[in-house]
Amino acid sequence: MLSAVVRSSSSSRIFSSSIGKTCSLYRSSISSSSRLSVRSMADSAFKKIQIQRDDTTFDAYVVGKDDAPGIVVIQEWWGVDFEIKNHAIKISQLEPGFKALIPDLYRGKVGLDTAEAQHLMDGLDWPGAIKDIRASVNWLKSNGSKKVGVTGMCMGGALAIASSVLVPEVDAVVGFYGTPSSELADPAQAKAPVQAHFGELDNFVGFSDVTAAKNLEEKLKASGVTHEVHIYPGNGHAFLNRSPEGVSRRKSMGLSDEDEAAVELAWARFTSWMKQYLA
Repeated sequence: MLSAVVRSSSSSRIFSSSIGKTCSLYRSSISSSSRLSVRSMADSAFKKIQIQRDDTTFDAYVVGKDDAPGIVVIQEWWGVDFEIKNHAIKISQLEPGFKALIPDLYRGKVGLDTAEAQHLMDGLDWPGAIKDIRASVNWLKSNGSKKVGVTGMCMGGALAIASSVLVPEVDAVVGFYGTPSSELADPAQAKAPVQAHFGELDNFVGFSDVTAAKNLEEKLKASGVTHEVHIYPGNGHAFLNRSPEGVSRRKSMGLSDEDEAAVELAWARFTSWMKQYLA
């Protein structure tokens, strides 16, 4: 049984409440055999490592050229599943080439439906997750990457934005559809350049809806850092998730928008941002 210890951040409460209302009947439509197939194909691309910080050790997954600029890729609320690994592989293949690292914030646990994912995110030690991200940034800098960025989606997007405030070693941040609670980090105190992406139809109020995006933009203006906040018309939450399994999962959650042009534009903006600050 998974234990839930709620620590620090109201981001999880805001997001869990919103998605719980939207997806209360959702159970993953992907069969266990399909999950295993997807997982094994993604896993083969990665080198599994262990990173130590303070008095704990956690697993991380690395893909890309050893001497390339590094990017820490932070999981959605599901955990280190097929979709975040798909994103990390894609990032490693973008020009001019990056080394992507996924820290396992849930210590091996993965949510297979929204109830499990909510339970895992509610139990996340958010300040501890920031420490994991900082340790991951420093591992990359000690292992061939001269500069390192942080990106993430959903829960990971919120943590990525928070890292611009709380991780002094980070050189650039790109966050997708997620904002940190004021308890965790104030983006008005950001110290690294931040690019952020949101869907116009995202209805996770206070976490990744248009109002949250505009509030983030105002705080980033106050910080004085270089920043961009992009809102994609006609797109909902998690619009980057375009694998067949990811599309199926989004549809099961009532997220049926499909806008390949928006996805391509978001990735192009991501690539330009990371090249500018890391390459």
